[in-house]
Amino acid sequence: MAKSIQEINEKIREGRAVVCDAEEIIEVVRNKGVAKTAREVDVVTTGTFAPMCSSGAYFNVGHSNPRIKMGGGTVTLDGVPAYAGFAAVDLFLGATALPPDDPRNSIHPGRFPFGGAHVIERLVSGSDVKLSAQGSPTDCYPRRKLESLICLKDMNEAVLFNIRNGYQNYNVAVNLSDRVIYTYMGVLRPGMKNASYCSAGQLSPLLNDPLYRTIGMGTRIFLGGGIGYVVGPGTQHNPDVPRTGRGVPRCGAGTLSVKGDLKQMTPQWLKAASFTGYGVTLAVGIGVPIPILNEEILEFTAVSDSDLVAQVVDYSEAYPNCVPGSLGEVTYAELKSGSIVIDGRRIPTAGLSSYARAKEIAKLLKAWIENGRFLLAEPVELLPSEDSGVKFKALVERPFEGGVS
Repeated sequence: MAKSIQEINEKIREGRAVVCDAEEIIEVVRNKGVAKTAREVDVVTTGTFAPMCSSGAYFNVGHSNPRIKMGGGTVTLDGVPAYAGFAAVDLFLGATALPPDDPRNSIHPGRFPFGGAHVIERLVSGSDVKLSAQGSPTDCYPRRKLESLICLKDMNEAVLFNIRNGYQNYNVAVNLSDRVIYTYMGVLRPGMKNASYCSAGQLSPLLNDPLYRTIGMGTRIFLGGGIGYVVGPGTQHNPDVPRTGRGVPRCGAGTLSVKGDLKQMTPQWLKAASFTGYGVTLAVGIGVPIPILNEEILEFTAVSDSDLVAQVVDYSEAYPNCVPGSLGEVTYAELKSGSIVIDGRRIPTAGLSSYARAKEIAKLLKAWIENGRFLLAEPVELLPSEDSGVKFKALVERPFEGGVS
């Protein structure tokens, strides 16, 4: 029998909702079957904690006296450039932003880049950061320069706004070249001596709703330790990819754009990360509840690591977006075992996504729902699906008139 989100929320308010995390539900379905479990279970919680480069935060820092127009000028936070091309005191800080000429940004082993993600983590932890602004003076904004310590609690607004998070599956990265390469998937040793992957697998939000039956604009989520929302599809959302018989994408597919109040969040679930030779990123904790509206949705959430596959891709070349079977296809069960076999060779694996943290997020979200702290929100528009016509596009380079300089 089908349920509605309103009916599930009523059970949450009354303390009667039955909630499982995405790891627990696999065993429940195995023991009780799909039909009975779909009747009994109301929500399945998911989780992921991984580097998510397309993240950032916007702030309104308030007006100084006299006032300054930062828009059109230059602004840094702890030396990291922030974008100020809005109005007077609205700023955006990207997680991967790097200060110019900072020796920490060298690719030399042992050097750990410092950037926007570190500033975001410092603010969330309650620390002061240094705001430096060179203004663009006008009659109504006469001040030319401002230097001040600021902290999160003193700002009018501080919002985490991430344009691409929660990738639905991803590549397994290897290096077939004869030299070490430094990538956002970590350091890859030559001759395919190691392999990196980045997904929570059976706990990952979009792998538990592969056809986007329940997730979309307005979905309430766990974000960075607080409550956030799905804004819509993230950039590079690409639902039209090869899939398994259960609808699960065999490579990178859907993405989420998310936002939430930074003042609710904690450094436990927003953590800066430095990648030697690549730069800085932000590890973000996201948990998405999946309402069990019918048997089909339940079956999607019962997916296990042995059902999920990813493509092995050479990162020493211009790697393709999704070409199943190019170097091989492996399951997440194999990846999490510590090694995979490609062309008869056993290769050690390492995950950039923390499964232990993902499990903790799913359990926290489960507790919030069971305690009546967290109600489900019905999306006003679901994510674009396979038949929506949305496709990932590569840049088509076109020379300027008169040639390329």
